[in-house]
Amino acid sequence: MLATFMEVLDTSIAAVALPYIAGSVSATNDEATWVLTSYLVANAIVLPASSWLSLRFGRKRFLIACIIIFTVSSFACGAATSLWMILAARAVQGAGGGALQPLSLAILLESFPPKKRGQAAAVFALGVVVAPVLGPTLGGWLTDTYSWRWSFYINIPVGIAAVFMISRFVHDPPYVREARVGRLDTIGLGLLAIWLAALQIILDKGQEDDWFGAGWIRWATLILVVCFIGFIVWELTRGAPLVNLRVFRNRNFAIGCLLVGLFGAVLYGTVTLLPLFYQELLGYTALNAGVAVSPRGFGAIVATLIVGILTSRVDNRYLIALGFGIFGFTSLMFGHATTQISQWSFLWVIVLSGFGTGQIFVPLSTTTLAGLRNEEIGNASGLYNLLRNIGGSIGIATVNTIVARHAQLHQSELVHSLTPGSTNFDQALQAFTGTLQHSAGESGAALATSTDRAYGLIGGALETQARLWSYVDDFRYMALVCFACVPIVFLLRQAKTKPGQVSAGH
Repeated sequence: MLATFMEVLDTSIAAVALPYIAGSVSATNDEATWVLTSYLVANAIVLPASSWLSLRFGRKRFLIACIIIFTVSSFACGAATSLWMILAARAVQGAGGGALQPLSLAILLESFPPKKRGQAAAVFALGVVVAPVLGPTLGGWLTDTYSWRWSFYINIPVGIAAVFMISRFVHDPPYVREARVGRLDTIGLGLLAIWLAALQIILDKGQEDDWFGAGWIRWATLILVVCFIGFIVWELTRGAPLVNLRVFRNRNFAIGCLLVGLFGAVLYGTVTLLPLFYQELLGYTALNAGVAVSPRGFGAIVATLIVGILTSRVDNRYLIALGFGIFGFTSLMFGHATTQISQWSFLWVIVLSGFGTGQIFVPLSTTTLAGLRNEEIGNASGLYNLLRNIGGSIGIATVNTIVARHAQLHQSELVHSLTPGSTNFDQALQAFTGTLQHSAGESGAALATSTDRAYGLIGGALETQARLWSYVDDFRYMALVCFACVPIVFLLRQAKTKPGQVSAGH
């Protein structure tokens, strides 16, 4: 899990360091966002193809190679002196990191007996749930204390330790060692690369370019749809596909992938939105914002430890439904935010949201992969992690769009209450003007200046409140998504253990 924890943590750390990277390589903030996009595109392409590649080259050998690629490219990212150098290094880093999540999950589930696989999923959850929470805090501390380059250099000792331990303690099962795979499905890989790259670029750049108001996004969407349909048809009609989509015939897997996509959207949406709220509206630094939301990691760790034991004793569907209910409740609580809250006003709500996150992920992972043979887990875990990442990308794009669009909407609504002549407006204007004039003096010029500044303060307060309500809207929408997931959970079957299968009741 060291490698997966490192890979997931690096994604959220890089997001915090982005403004510093832009300044260091003389790039604009918009140009610097390609540092994230290039990584995510390469990562998404390799992720679903990881099962074929691990069977072709040997899973242990392929995993170690991916960690080495990720670690070396991390050094290249930290040593980059131009935007193009870091973009190239990030693309290679994304390709190396793409296989780490599905391979880690597959190895963990196959390495434990059925009754302990819930605990294995809990260990995996520590990487993919806790790491995004700790990332902003660690990233803020590294960039403020040292340099953004240490956001990448920190991966080097972790990568070395992971390679050493995997080479000593991880071994390929017989079906991997004896696997005979056909030739590389180049057409399937090409279609997969195109539609995933188009989707990720659209999601990352859509809000900047007004979504479908931009011609290039309409063309990219057309390419996305055509290649996506072509990919599905091609993979379903081949005897030895790159990605085996027939696994979606399993009811638990199909519904579980839907739920993990929605879960990824609300999780990454919250992880993105809450630090942004503290920084933009409350004026916190990146480090202080990270510290404010870091208690979520404590809640997630406690939940994974508890739920890892309960999965073998309680119907997992009730655990998942309760987790979505808790996360939805905390999202509603975040919707009561104001600009007067302190750093710790949401302490217990943040801890509880982390607990809900851990309570969803562990039983959902085990239940989704229930009923699949060991030989199917590698392919299935690749698709499962891909859909969680796609859900996360959609969630981040959605919350950022809602913040931008709804701020304009609320501003146009609030401005109706600030018309000259209204009681509230006149009282605020007189109060601000009087205070500013008293500090500036009693001259006529001071009065005119004070009046102009008072108008500016009222306008600033209007923009702040409009922005605040856009965040409130986002949190409430995420609560609705969580509550909508609760009835979907009970479409899952409570699978029973069969020989050679992953049990839902680990």
